[in-house]
Amino acid sequence: MNLLGVNFRLYNKRLFVSLFILSVALVLAACGGQTQEEPAAPANEAQPPAETIEEETPPEQPAETEQETVAEATEETAVEPEADMMARTGTLRIASQPIVQIDPALVSSDAEVMVANAVYDYLVDVDESNNIVPRLAVSWDQPDPTTWVFTLAEGVIFHDGSPLTAEDVVWTFDRLRDEELGFPTSSLYSNIANIEATGDLEVTFTLTDPNPFFLFDLSDNHALVLKAGTEDADTKFNGTGPFKVTSYSPENRLTMKANPNYFIEGEPHLEGIEIIFFNDQPARVEALRGGQADLVMNMSVDDFVSLRSEEGIATFTADTNAFDLVRLRSDREPGNDPRVMQALKLATDREAILNVVLQGFGALGNDTPIGPLYSNYHATDIAPPAPDIDQAKALLAEAGYPDGLAMTLFTPDSGNRPALAAVLKDMWSQAGFNVDIVVEPESVYYGEDPDTGEPKWLSVDLGITGWGSRPYPQFYLDVMLTCGAKWNESHFCDEEFDNLVKIAGTTHDEAERVQAYRDIQQILTERGPILIPYYFPQFGGLSKDFTNFTMKAFPGRSDLRTIQTASQ
Repeated sequence: MNLLGVNFRLYNKRLFVSLFILSVALVLAACGGQTQEEPAAPANEAQPPAETIEEETPPEQPAETEQETVAEATEETAVEPEADMMARTGTLRIASQPIVQIDPALVSSDAEVMVANAVYDYLVDVDESNNIVPRLAVSWDQPDPTTWVFTLAEGVIFHDGSPLTAEDVVWTFDRLRDEELGFPTSSLYSNIANIEATGDLEVTFTLTDPNPFFLFDLSDNHALVLKAGTEDADTKFNGTGPFKVTSYSPENRLTMKANPNYFIEGEPHLEGIEIIFFNDQPARVEALRGGQADLVMNMSVDDFVSLRSEEGIATFTADTNAFDLVRLRSDREPGNDPRVMQALKLATDREAILNVVLQGFGALGNDTPIGPLYSNYHATDIAPPAPDIDQAKALLAEAGYPDGLAMTLFTPDSGNRPALAAVLKDMWSQAGFNVDIVVEPESVYYGEDPDTGEPKWLSVDLGITGWGSRPYPQFYLDVMLTCGAKWNESHFCDEEFDNLVKIAGTTHDEAERVQAYRDIQQILTERGPILIPYYFPQFGGLSKDFTNFTMKAFPGRSDLRTIQTASQ
């Protein structure tokens, strides 16, 4: 294969050298980083478990004594069954990045969503095949296009001993849609006109306009049901979920025990879960390899490949619509000249990136979030322009940069993003872009920028962001690409685009929706300030001491309640 006029095999060798150099820089950056949070999840500076792992740069040791912990919210008056006869066995140890946010309305990373999913419950859930399935709601009905009625399960108990009622659901979603509170779900639920408890265990939602994806919206990662009136969701855990938090040390770990009152019969199967925090991704994999952990999800391709031959570890993949988004701010120089972004696109060989960065795993990107897993909507005949270095140079010169353009590319240190940054730097240099790479811990990249006061990933000119898989494409368009969207990191604003997004998200005519999504993809490939080189799969590894686990496309939404020991 010819890559921009360079033999692909030789290009790979050059890239591997670049990646090696970048990996050294990554270690240095990670060691010097602070801690905070990310859009897909920031994190505090983490420490590994007491069993230290040997590596070239040893991580910090855990504190000899536990730091101040946030204990479970269960009150002393909470009532548990006199005899919980279920034969639960085993404690699953999960190696994870640290968490920062514990309020379900603010969680964003896989780790944060994973914890929230174990402690709380969704009204409706999504299974591994993107089908809506019951959770707290056992059934629902749609008497007209703008009315949805949900019947709740009986006998659901919060961890503090109080029963779940319809009022809890009403309060939760009113909170999530309250614009003054500023949660990222406020725009997602802006189409809700009213929520009412129409019975002790019945909730009715009334919409302003029809929404064919409303059930998927109710399964959003943040839409976990809290007890009405909760004021301490950012410091305590009080859900109805399958596990109850027993201790939480932000610098070290979080432990949970099985909820004996859980309303789904036969679940969970485990006695407990211990989530051990590592700020370093390779260290999490080494913890699994060395027997200090039982489960690791959301790892790089290299780490996944290294585990495939390990005895005692089962590896698995999940096809997803997740992607790494490369975006240029379009509201200021140099991105406010569309020719600059077009030059970057013309200097990008997506097929080479797929082979080098993902080693052939995943699917080729087409610069839109409407990926191939959305088979009804993904337009296979719409693609970005083929690589053309000469044309890229010409466009850059027309934009006022005949001698090249110096830029800084920011990326978090997670997944395959540092490797992607190294490949892009090399490719773009051939078109006259002089790119410096800044690799930062997720906690820094997704944390507040001291210069702007807003999250750094939303403020930098050129950056890479990992977007987790969602069960339907409308989510991405609504929250990351429409004018004024909460997470519009490219600051893209296009009236024609917004009109198409509204049509796609409200029409009940499937043919009209298909056409709207097609037009949206055409706009993004032609003039969108984003570049999506691939859709990546998720990788995981699980000790063979455990079984009955299926990883979902968004790993944090995987069901820990179904896992059991191999001997059970």
